[in-house]
Formats: sequence, C-alpha cells, structure tokens
Amino acid sequence: MEVAGQLPFGIIAGLVIVALAFDFMNGFHDAANSIATVVSTRVLKPYQAVIIAAFFNFLAVFIFHLSVAATVGKGIIDQGIVDHYVVLGALIGAICWNIITWYYGIPSSSSHALIGGLVGAGVAKAGTWALVPAGILKTVAFIFISPLMGMLLGSMLFLAISWIFVRSTPSRVDRLFRRLQLVSSSLYSLGHGGNDAQKTIGIIWMLLIAGGYTGKDAAVPFWVVIACYIAIGLGTMFGGWRIVKTMGQRITKIRPVGGFCAELSGSITLFLATALGIPVSTTHTITGSIVGVGSTQTVSAVRWGLAGNIVWAWILTIPCSAFIAGLSWWVAHIILRE
Repeated sequence: MEVAGQLPFGIIAGLVIVALAFDFMNGFHDAANSIATVVSTRVLKPYQAVIIAAFFNFLAVFIFHLSVAATVGKGIIDQGIVDHYVVLGALIGAICWNIITWYYGIPSSSSHALIGGLVGAGVAKAGTWALVPAGILKTVAFIFISPLMGMLLGSMLFLAISWIFVRSTPSRVDRLFRRLQLVSSSLYSLGHGGNDAQKTIGIIWMLLIAGGYTGKDAAVPFWVVIACYIAIGLGTMFGGWRIVKTMGQRITKIRPVGGFCAELSGSITLFLATALGIPVSTTHTITGSIVGVGSTQTVSAVRWGLAGNIVWAWILTIPCSAFIAGLSWWVAHIILRE
C-alpha cells in the first residue's frame, strides 16, 4: 500500500532493476581490473579467476563501511532535486557509455560514468546550483590521484622486490610470486567490490529517499546492500574478455612478480579511497599500477600510445556520460511525465 507522497511502487521497482543491471554491467565491465594480470601471467585460468574475483567482490560486504555509498547518495547532487527522472537519466547515461567503451575494448571507468550521469541529469533538471562541489571535486581529483598513487606504489614495490631477490634465480622468483599473486588478486577484488558496489547502493538509496520509502537519516536497507554486492559479483563472473586483453598484455607484458606488485599497489589505493568515502575508478587505479610496474622495468616496455588513448577515454567519460544522461532526462521527462 502506497503512502501519500510516495512514488508508485512499480516505478521504484523498475528503477531498482535498472540500477542492479548497471551494477551487473559494472562487474562485467570491470572484471578485467580484478583478473587481467592473474590471467595474463597464466597463474589462473580465466574461469578460475572470475570465480575467485566474484567471491571476493561479494565478501567486501562484510568488510567495508558504506562511506562511498553516502558520497554517491548525498554528496554529488543536491538530494532535494532528485526524482525518478534524474535517477533514470543518470543510469542510462552510465550504461550507454559503458556499452560503448566495452564494445571497443576501452577500459574506461564505470564509476565516473555514473558520477557523470548524476551530474548531467542533475544539471538538466535544476542547473549547476544542484551540484555539490566538495563531492565532485574530490572525485575529480582522484581521477589523477588514484592512477598516480597506483603507479608510484607499483614502481616502488617492484624496485623493492627486485632488490630483495637480486640473488634469486628467475624461476624461483616466478614460482614464489605465482602463489603470492593469488593473495594480491584476491585483495584487489575485495577492494574493487568494496568501492564499486557501493556506488549503486548510493543510487538506490537516493531513489528510495526521493520516493518516500526511507528517511534521509535512516540507514541503507540491508536488502539494497546485499542485492548490489550479489549483482556486481555475478557481473564479474561473466567477465569482460575484450578488456582483459588490453589490460593484461597490450599495455605492457607482465610476469607474476609484476602482476603481484600491480595488484597489491592497486588494492592499497582502493582500500584507502574506500575508507575515505571517495568513489574512485578501479580501472584508473589498476592501469596506473600496471604502467608503474612496466615503466620500472624499462620505459619502452609500456605502449605509451595505447596508454594515451586510455587516458583520453578517462577524460571524456564524465562529460560524455553527463551529456547522454542530460539528454535521457529530457526525453524521459517529455515521454513519461504524467
């Protein structure tokens, strides 16, 4: 039974399904972030890697506080202007951009596509005053900070390990780090689930508040949290093989020791960002880590032309998804308004 002031249940349910579809696509699109290095170094077969990644994506529900969900739900656009048209526009903008970049095998950011979608739909409805500068600024800042941090940590770890094992044979180092990569890959999948699933939690939370189904100060309903973590885990299980190839071998060739360094540095960056409530791009983070490891071996080991194309995709993600979201909001408002 609907309470006065609530949006119809059918609209809420439909948008929750669309949000979970985005969450599934997020796992599908970003599966490469978790498994590219461990598959490309032949430590695990693809099906083994996606199962492990999906498990740790879901396990994150028991590890991390919902700080990122709070930022997305209340810290990007003003909660007062949110309605079902804004949420629909944001999700369509993010989903369309994800499909475009997946089709062309470009490891863009699902996270920033969603942020761009929120910005575009919010501005389309209420203008730039509806934006929350603090939340947007820290998100945009980490477009640059997260890959640079991943790159720096990856490079430092690789140098430290090279110095520690300078007298060891390559075969012994390979054997050791093939085992350790199982740990680093699992940690990265944990960080990926902890940061990325929370973005969809934030969207659904925002929708439920706007629809009158939960209070502004109430906790996120538990079913929302579980549903989002299950959706991203299932998406990861289906994988994104086009992007795995780009991430794992086309940027730079990686051996188990390099994969370990990239994954561990990426997971440290994600754990820190999630603790601070910052919705970062797991794609940016692992790409920066891979580049850091590759460039430490030799600058020529990195295919800088391809890396440059990826950076352009990062730069275009927020404005392109914002444009699509704004257009979607306008179309939805004309067609669906009562």
